Amino acid sequence: MWGDVDNAYLRICRGLISYGPDSIDQFRRAAGYVDRILKGEKPANLPVQAPTKFELVINLKTAKALGLDIPSTVLARADEVIE
Repeated sequence: MWGDVDNAYLRICRGLISYGPDSIDQFRRAAGYVDRILKGEKPANLPVQAPTKFELVINLKTAKALGLDIPSTVLARADEVIE
């Protein structure tokens, strides 16, 4: 899945926290645009859309290596926790 690309990057680079647009949602929305264009709509007439769904990933391995304690309330809000 494409959404795993961002998470894999976080694991490889050992980043602490990643917060950004959900890749899978972005690809789904792009597919809707492609469908409309293939049905004859002009790309210039399509509205610009901002991301609406975001993903929070926390890497506990990196937090531990840095000596940081991530509050449980933050961990509860995370979409994925890398342990």
